[in-house]
Amino acid sequence: MTSPEPTPDATPNASADDRANSPGTKAPADLIITRCTALVHDDHEQIGFVEDATIVVRAGRIETITTGSVDLSAADHPAPGLSAAEHIDARGQVAMPGLVNCHTHTPMVTLRGIAEDLPIEEWFNDFVWPIESNLQEKDVELGARLACAEMIRGGVTCFADHYFSMDTVAAVTAESGMRANLGQAFFSSQGAEGREQSLDFALRHRDTADGRITTSLAPHAPYTVEDADLAAAAQLAREHGLLVHIHASENRDQADTSLARHGRTPIEVLADAGLLDTDLLIAHGTGIMERDLPVLARATGRIAVAGAPRGYLKFAWPTTTPVRALRELGIPVGLATDGAASNSSLDVWESMALTALVQKFTEGDPRWLTSRQALHHATLQSARAVGLGEEIGSLAPGRRADIILVDVSGPHTQPVHDLAATLVHSARSGDVRTTIVDGRVIMRDRELLTLDVPAIVREMNERMPALIDRSHGKRIQDYDT
Repeated sequence: MTSPEPTPDATPNASADDRANSPGTKAPADLIITRCTALVHDDHEQIGFVEDATIVVRAGRIETITTGSVDLSAADHPAPGLSAAEHIDARGQVAMPGLVNCHTHTPMVTLRGIAEDLPIEEWFNDFVWPIESNLQEKDVELGARLACAEMIRGGVTCFADHYFSMDTVAAVTAESGMRANLGQAFFSSQGAEGREQSLDFALRHRDTADGRITTSLAPHAPYTVEDADLAAAAQLAREHGLLVHIHASENRDQADTSLARHGRTPIEVLADAGLLDTDLLIAHGTGIMERDLPVLARATGRIAVAGAPRGYLKFAWPTTTPVRALRELGIPVGLATDGAASNSSLDVWESMALTALVQKFTEGDPRWLTSRQALHHATLQSARAVGLGEEIGSLAPGRRADIILVDVSGPHTQPVHDLAATLVHSARSGDVRTTIVDGRVIMRDRELLTLDVPAIVREMNERMPALIDRSHGKRIQDYDT
């Protein structure tokens, strides 16, 4: 495999042989990955590739990334050769930072395909919100389990979830071995109790599961959460150092309706509530207008946007997330899938390819978004979007060892002339062979090690008739923007 651009100078700091034969004795590493091609970021955040790389993982973090052959023969004797509790020979595979799904609703996989070929108001009012009024904790658990299994198999190591019964989702996340930022959604229709529950969840679960779970406050959207509650959420976020995860300017109709009713766009509503002065993750943002850009430019908080292009295409929305304009403001745009009820999939590989293609079409410029730019959005920008930009998103010493191994030997990925283009436009989620979180292998050679999919599906199908019954006529909210 070759890359048309030079390997970044910053990545290998010594040859693998030099490190293996250095003086002194060191305890065996937890994991060593050898003979891979490693996707890395240089000092200027450009994507590059290191051939014949060796990645050493210790205590859940990447210790070194080196090049050259390694002597692993001395399994019980750490010097002069390297040794590890686990060794993966990854020849023919690309080592990448684990993908991040920056906005989803994991339990909604139970509704995959339940409401197709509909505009969003019918999708919400006639199907999703009536069915969600039936949700039991067990439904949430099974949905989260199946979603985690799907994401692990697709190379997603971290996700940002925004839903109900998040204590249950947190337990599933811990069991699955994944990393997540979790937020308990709330509406103003719940009164102060909804906001208090969101805060209580965030404080109880922050930095749990050995630090793999971080948390956020999760007001649903400006059209379901009143200004006073948005302002209260902003104040709580500042007091407790929490991320706020919210749907806003999801589509142009929402923005137009907000202007007509309130004289403000949804982004201006967030600004007036003080949310642009917090760490804020905005889901979708396809309705962000030209007048919103100076508002976002004045933000003092760390603002990010999560884009999920497949859903926008399915709903026939006329605009998409304005990636180029946001990039010019320095606002990271992470990749997302939304929930499987709207997207039918939790495949971030597809989101990456569609983001690149939709941006080319929207901008009328085949030079934008390039494959390397798309990979940057899928890795480091997505990590920043969920507040973990210093911990994950790149393969470098000191970073958490969230790593995926991607097999590019298949007929659909050969020959490789430009590895970045191969990964974005030819590779598929099924090409992920191994998924590693915090240095722990949770999928090896396509075998899930933490979740039992057939058992999950059997139990889910038994519960499905009661879950999807809409004869009661109830719904948890009304979609009226």
